[in-house]
Amino acid sequence: MPDFTLLEGTAPLLVSLPHDGTALPEAMAARITPAAARVPDTDWHVGRLYAFARGLGASVITPHWSRYVADLNRDPEGQALYPGRAETALVPVTTFAGEPIYRPGAAPDAAELALRRRVYWQPYHAALTAELARMRASHPRVVLWDGHSIRSRVPMFFDGQLPDFNLGTASGASCSPGLQDVLAGILGRRAGGYSHVVNGRFKGGYITRHYGRPATGVEAVQLELAQYTYMDEDSFAYLPPRAAPVQDVIRALLTACLTYAAAG
Repeated sequence: MPDFTLLEGTAPLLVSLPHDGTALPEAMAARITPAAARVPDTDWHVGRLYAFARGLGASVITPHWSRYVADLNRDPEGQALYPGRAETALVPVTTFAGEPIYRPGAAPDAAELALRRRVYWQPYHAALTAELARMRASHPRVVLWDGHSIRSRVPMFFDGQLPDFNLGTASGASCSPGLQDVLAGILGRRAGGYSHVVNGRFKGGYITRHYGRPATGVEAVQLELAQYTYMDEDSFAYLPPRAAPVQDVIRALLTACLTYAAAG
């Protein structure tokens, strides 16, 4: 089984869904708690939400393995994304609810952490780097869109309920001001009934911050969705009628990215 799937497109848009995977290696699955075996902190169904992106000509990369194996959106050197605030590591040992992922005495040691970084984290990022280079060879400007979702209430990370659409551009560093303004405008005009924020609690993770270099022709944007907007947060069931209008907004955002990139 490959560690990830990369579907190459022809458009200047790469959609990365780094927390879409749910699989656990057999040896690891035998060491985790029953609660963790449900992989509750998955970005549930984002692959389904973004399935239309292939029709736009976008490249799409999705992992096979759960973020519990290795979090592809964390700094490989362990630098904090939000200093002073709670967050999980490249190889997490607790769930978003603060519960242990591993049974007593079964957490990975330093050697295993290094192995997982090399075996699971590095190949995904090597593929991201190569795909962006391939796209840049054909397009003067490309957009890397990092798609995420999370429960609408996670006290470990934020107070109260998360806004529905959370756009992150590393406080404006990972994409051009013009693109950020266009996307924020769409959320203001098109996301009727949905709340939104730009560079709020989620400003973009490692992928957005590392690859977003507008001066080199690579724009990067993260979208974090509150999961209740398209699914049942307790059963993890996808709800197509609820998801359809969310997809419409995402489609408008990605279409705007394509228009922006094509303008050079």
